[in-house]
Amino acid sequence: MPETGVIHDIGYQRYEGPRLGPGHSARSLYVHSLRSAYGLGRSPWAKVLPIGLVGLASIASLVLVIINSQLPAPIIDHVGIASAFTYAATVFVAVVAPELVSTDLRTKLLQLYLSRPLSRSSYALTKVAALATATWGLFAAPMLIMFLGSAFTADGVGGVLEEFGGLLVGLLAAAVHAALLAALGLPIASLSGRRVFATGMIIAVFLLTAPVAAILRALGAGPAAGLLDPTSLLNGVDVWLFGSDIDLIGGTGSLGPVFAVTAVALTALGTVAAVLRYKGVKS
Repeated sequence: MPETGVIHDIGYQRYEGPRLGPGHSARSLYVHSLRSAYGLGRSPWAKVLPIGLVGLASIASLVLVIINSQLPAPIIDHVGIASAFTYAATVFVAVVAPELVSTDLRTKLLQLYLSRPLSRSSYALTKVAALATATWGLFAAPMLIMFLGSAFTADGVGGVLEEFGGLLVGLLAAAVHAALLAALGLPIASLSGRRVFATGMIIAVFLLTAPVAAILRALGAGPAAGLLDPTSLLNGVDVWLFGSDIDLIGGTGSLGPVFAVTAVALTALGTVAAVLRYKGVKS
């Protein structure tokens, strides 16, 4: 008997609604990643460390406001907040970056993301941007508290405007810190699907370079040794470009522009490394 086939109509219809495109996919991924960075929409344990770090930084800033109000001159300004909290920000990046990318690699969710109109480059850039924004929030929260506290004790409208100008400079310094830390942390985290391993690699890069730079400074290398350590590098940018009162490297001397150019170059190289990493991931 000849074989015959029957086509059954089971009710499927073509989608005729609006096509939102890759831009909407990237924005949705950005918002989702930013929420995930602070543990929003996840278990309470996922919120403990990121929100806890922001809370501790805010409490420290409040204490500094009280101390500043009792002294004739403040001991720290908004840019100083960025310099002082850089180590806390590295811990934040070490914890959050694996959460943003390692889980997708381990659970094969990356294939699902790439099945939508979202390119590999867009995925990587969106993740870097979300991590940088979350890290910037870690700096911005204590700066805002310092501004509000200082505004109440400022001398008239002129004093408030001066504090507001200092806040804007501090937020700009925070953006520089957040961009560099995110651009370095995310491609490292993407090397492993295990969050513990990814966190360990990030901490190793950030923390092991610090004693190397310190030893070189002790041996007479001077401020140039700070170029090897991301934390010292950012502090050098704060001192030279933003006039930070917190100087961890003994001044930049004539190397100030070198610190700034190195920070920009590392941010760009880290971002490119993240894009290249995801171009090579199998899906």
